[in-house]
Amino acid sequence: MTPARAWFFSFVAVLTLALAAAFPGSAFAQARTPNAGKAPEVRVYLLRGLANIFSFGMDDLATKLKARGIKASVHPYTDWQTLSTMAIEDATKGKRRATPVIIIGHSLGADAAIYMGNKVAGAGVPVPLVVTFDPVSNVTSDGRITRVLNYYQTGGAGKRVAGPRVENVDLAGKGLTHFNMEKASDLHQHVIALIEQPARRAPRRPRPIAPPAAPVASPGAPAGNVAPTASATLAPSATETAAAPSAGAVSPAVMRAPN
Repeated sequence: MTPARAWFFSFVAVLTLALAAAFPGSAFAQARTPNAGKAPEVRVYLLRGLANIFSFGMDDLATKLKARGIKASVHPYTDWQTLSTMAIEDATKGKRRATPVIIIGHSLGADAAIYMGNKVAGAGVPVPLVVTFDPVSNVTSDGRITRVLNYYQTGGAGKRVAGPRVENVDLAGKGLTHFNMEKASDLHQHVIALIEQPARRAPRRPRPIAPPAAPVASPGAPAGNVAPTASATLAPSATETAAAPSAGAVSPAVMRAPN
């Protein structure tokens, strides 16, 4: 590359960085940070309730998720078994790691969301979140779903969800009913925030600490000038033990391998 071409490309690179800093929301900044604002790698299924003519808050929530680049689709609650099989296949086919599946439902669709979550998680597909709006049956998460968030109302049509890692949120007195709960925009915002939370990485296991290296005597130095290592001090050899009669009363220390 000629000096002139090298100078030109250097100038373009500096100019691009300067524009990205001056206009953080511009195309320059997006090109510089391609992963900024990247949608989470999840697949969201939303289930409507009775007769598939109510629960249109599920459609509204799906639209909001799609606007953020999250794959989401709405289905009748009666399809949950077929949908479970399809979700498992889509999450695992041709992939080293299964795509996480999130399920959201209202009313009878909330019941089906728990059933579907249990089945999908039971197949080994990660289900980090199931959100239920006013389930109408006594349903139980079997513990393989990472988190269940259940919105319901005491004294209303909805029920609490049983099982481990379940959060039951009572919306009694909030001005909501069974027929409009799933349409509440503030609840939508909270659910979207949960879906967009970055996955927490498991902490790395600490590396084992290597034992200190034995010092090497310089050529010609007398052997007595070399300090014994920690292992030599703590664990005398069988020959040394046999040579010293008093050593038989002392158990030699054992050096354990670091965990």
